[in-house]
Amino acid sequence: MTAARTPYDLTILPRDLHFDVATAKSGYWLDGDPVATAVMNSLSLTFPDGERLFMDAVRGYKDQLSGKLAQEAKDFIAQEAIHSREHVMLNKMIDRSKYPVEAIEAEIRERIAFARSRGPVGMLISTICLEHFTAMLADMFAQHDDLFKKTEPALRDLWRWHAMEETEHKAVAYDVFLIATKDWPAWRRYVRRCVAMLLISYFFPRNITTFASSMLVADGYTPEEAKKAVKRFLWKDPAFFGRGWKIWIQWFKPGFHPWDHDNRALMSEWQAEFNLVAAE
Repeated sequence: MTAARTPYDLTILPRDLHFDVATAKSGYWLDGDPVATAVMNSLSLTFPDGERLFMDAVRGYKDQLSGKLAQEAKDFIAQEAIHSREHVMLNKMIDRSKYPVEAIEAEIRERIAFARSRGPVGMLISTICLEHFTAMLADMFAQHDDLFKKTEPALRDLWRWHAMEETEHKAVAYDVFLIATKDWPAWRRYVRRCVAMLLISYFFPRNITTFASSMLVADGYTPEEAKKAVKRFLWKDPAFFGRGWKIWIQWFKPGFHPWDHDNRALMSEWQAEFNLVAAE
């Protein structure tokens, strides 16, 4: 079994924060940009059901966990539950009379149901792949905070807080995966996680592109204009997904562990900021 390499002094702290997202109801809340807003709204719509999947995937192996990892799993579940709650609130601000929110949510539920149908190990493998994606996006946010330079502070802080906590717990599901597959030969573990990542790396960006494009069509874009604008945002400028390829490709290294990319220093300022807010 590949040994877990999560830093022993890492603390995963569930911060029960509430964000006033009411200004998102006014329209293009991310810097007044319809494309950026459509992409981030689409991403937010995936979180509540997705994070419930992540919680259940880790919770399914709680009886096999002990010591520090058992506590980290509890804290992971607590963080994800709070994330889900806050994104439910943000998602309620999307104008459902204008945008196809119900159709998007229905498709997300269908995809989550498929992931659940693959059983406990399949759910856990989906979780570790998607947690790698969220960690990649969190790292991008920290390096390019200018994405939210004109965004209302409470909305900006929601995403910064989420990114910071995703970084804190980015290896929990992976460490649970190592326990769950401890009797597997290394080659089987490697093949399963790599195949899953390739599939998710195709479907997840495609889904976000489809969801965001449908929102832009509701804004008056043609389907072709909408898809072109979303793809540009995701892969060229600001390259929302494209900037993270160096972190993404690390996944395919034999013996990979999420903390091979130790970016705690990058997140330290945000961590200190939100620790103070949580203590108030």
